[in-house]
Amino acid sequence: MKHLRMLSIVLLVPFTALTGYALYDIGFMGVFEHQFSNSGGLQVWIDLAIAVTLILFWLVPNAKRTGRNPWPYVIITMIAGSFGPLLYFALAKPSASDAPLDT
Repeated sequence: MKHLRMLSIVLLVPFTALTGYALYDIGFMGVFEHQFSNSGGLQVWIDLAIAVTLILFWLVPNAKRTGRNPWPYVIITMIAGSFGPLLYFALAKPSASDAPLDT
């Protein structure tokens, strides 16, 4: 989980910058208008929806099993896509299995 946490943190920074630039450049509604303007954009939108749904089917039971509240991440995912799972992994507390072995 340690590597997944670090990867999520590394991805969050440029992805947040890209998202900010896209919102500045074409606005919130512009992001959706572009995706629905042709069949290629619609395919990408549906692909994202499928991937996010599959992630949520894993995230909710995992959060409950590890004592975390899944609902903030579900809501963020439903509003902002990949930000929810990225934040879930980035904010995960290191587990005992992440600790280095005593030698």
